[in-house]
Amino acid sequence: MKTNEIHMRDPFVLMHDGKYYLYGTRGPTCWGEADGFDCYWGTDLENWEGPVEIFHNDGFFWADRNYWAPEVHEYQGAFYLFASFKAEGVCRGTQILKAERPEGPYQLHSDGPVTPSDWECLDGTFFVDPDGTPFMVFCHEWTQIGDGAVCAVELSPDLSHTVGEPFDLFHASEAVEWVKSTGDHPTHPTYVTDGPFLYRCKDGTLLMLWSSFGELGYVQAVARSSDGTLRGKWEQITPLFEKDGGHGMLFHGLDDQLYLTLHSPNDHPHERPAFYPLAEENGTLRRM
Repeated sequence: MKTNEIHMRDPFVLMHDGKYYLYGTRGPTCWGEADGFDCYWGTDLENWEGPVEIFHNDGFFWADRNYWAPEVHEYQGAFYLFASFKAEGVCRGTQILKAERPEGPYQLHSDGPVTPSDWECLDGTFFVDPDGTPFMVFCHEWTQIGDGAVCAVELSPDLSHTVGEPFDLFHASEAVEWVKSTGDHPTHPTYVTDGPFLYRCKDGTLLMLWSSFGELGYVQAVARSSDGTLRGKWEQITPLFEKDGGHGMLFHGLDDQLYLTLHSPNDHPHERPAFYPLAEENGTLRRM
């Protein structure tokens, strides 16, 4: 299967044992009822084998819609899937699953979502602090708070539950040079936060990819921590992709090239994974 044949949002690539493993939100069921996630694999970012289903709702799982943004991270000899789920009358949240192989099958690991039960949340991603402390970074949704926030919460060493309370990193409105309101509320502006992903540059700079909306559509934004930690002051810097593409992540390819993957266009049902080579430059990133 070719990349342009894969109808997917929120693509995520794991490099393992000389292969690319590609995960994402199933395009056909992204906005309604859903029941699982898939994995593709290959060696050249153009030709893929699969898909194989890596998680399926057997009828006993709590969520029946909005199966969004699966990310797979290798940690302490196992593979952990972070994904968002929703059910009628239940807040959207990120739950953690676990497998012994990149292609699963994945079993429930956390006891329900690890985001607060009374918060509408999505797009949890994994981050390990230099001292070894694991965190999840996620979005507190604009649909609930108006000005969407990117937040973080410490995880237990086995990633099964949270430790302490979540804390805000920044709000979408802080990207004052480009962010635009969704216009979905009659009395105040509303701003989206989507798809956080953390990346440590070779010089130690800590960057975060995230997405919102600007003049030309869905934007792949970048923020930079002032001190290289989650709790630093986050500065909004020049976006990587300003026209109709976002929810990206970064990975080093088999050729050691740094790549950005995101879905583009942000137009249902035409979403596809896209790949762009990047270069690190003075504590930021640029497309080549």
